[in-house]
Amino acid sequence: MAKIKVTQVKSGIKKPQNQKRTLEALGLKRIGQVVEHNDTPNILGMINKVKHLVSTEEA
Repeated sequence: MAKIKVTQVKSGIKKPQNQKRTLEALGLKRIGQVVEHNDTPNILGMINKVKHLVSTEEA
């Protein structure tokens, strides 16, 4: 399975609760934090939901 690196680039402050929870589910807590996930449909859906707050790249 391919890996994907997700980096938080914007804050979740003043964002809807579901977007805050999505960031938390991805394991992101602060700006600049990088996490690595498997490239699954579930993860890609979560990334798509908060795509304005994160950046992604192949690992």
